[in-house]
Amino acid sequence: MAYLKLIFFAALFIVTNYISAQGLKPGFDKKEFEEILKINTTYLEAKNSKELMSPPAYSRLIYSSPIMGLENKWELWMMDNNVAVVCIRATINSTTSWIANFFAAQIPAIGTMTIAKDFTFQYKVANNPKAAVHAGYVFCSAFLLKDIQPKIDSLYQTGVRDVIIAGHSQGGGLSYLIGANLLWQQKDAKLPTDLRFKIYTSASPKPGNLYFAYDYEYITGDGWAFQVVSTVDWVPQSPFTVQTIDDLPSVNPVGYIQTSFKKESLFKKIIVKSVYNKLTKPSFKAVDEYQKYLGNYVGEKIQKQYPEFKIPTFSKTNDYVRTGRQIVLMPDERYFERYDATKHPSNFMLHHATSAYLYMLLRNNFN
Repeated sequence: MAYLKLIFFAALFIVTNYISAQGLKPGFDKKEFEEILKINTTYLEAKNSKELMSPPAYSRLIYSSPIMGLENKWELWMMDNNVAVVCIRATINSTTSWIANFFAAQIPAIGTMTIAKDFTFQYKVANNPKAAVHAGYVFCSAFLLKDIQPKIDSLYQTGVRDVIIAGHSQGGGLSYLIGANLLWQQKDAKLPTDLRFKIYTSASPKPGNLYFAYDYEYITGDGWAFQVVSTVDWVPQSPFTVQTIDDLPSVNPVGYIQTSFKKESLFKKIIVKSVYNKLTKPSFKAVDEYQKYLGNYVGEKIQKQYPEFKIPTFSKTNDYVRTGRQIVLMPDERYFERYDATKHPSNFMLHHATSAYLYMLLRNNFN
């Protein structure tokens, strides 16, 4: 009998350790994301939103960061199966927090940002020289990564190899850049190769241009990065996009068209040139206006809090696109009965709440 008990407990130990060792798997995991939404909700300021959500079911809080950057904050949670969750807070109800969203001119995806004399942030979130990203989110990432990375290093020393990077709303926008930064550090041999990252963003703004999206989707691989969006939420459609002919790849028909102008008569050349300018100049002017107001103007607001911050040189693009494999949440009639905009005409965040996302998540089927 003692021998059988020994075999039973040995088998139980092996099975338990095997399950624990499995850790993260590629692919969208509905249960995993439900837990992450509940973790995200612990940050919410609105009490009624928290009341609609049950607490995380199988995760425990390990660390809660101080406020940093533009009122940014993150928490470290540990799931039962030895998976760490780096959860980044969304926008809060303060001007400073919203400034991070409005500093939306784009900057190169590889560069250096000077925040103070003793704080220079060298970052790489894509390898494509045409890739450009949200300036405000790079600024916030500098503070967050300075605190996040030592925690990941410490976890690695204890045997943790699986890390989820996640955030809702602004937290999702920041998760793109923080996740991409860590993946590129890993690819450039600055982080251990056996660390495994999975990224979940939900209700997040667009983080950068098409070339960043190409790079991000390539480096995250198949099944390791997801963007969860509701079709009735306005936030994933921000910041606004302006595409110019300069956003095209270098091999494109524009050069041919410009060359063909020279072969026409003077009269045709003037007419065609006039039409061409009317079609192309407004988009270039719009990019200039975005950089003026959502770049330099907002950058000066940041300098009031960080006087040594140097406003970066902006990329000549505002071609914001949605990024990552999309998990689309489609509302049904019961959803609109529960989240009726006519009963809440002033609540422009009605469909943006984590509770609204969870309601649709549980009512949608995913393959």
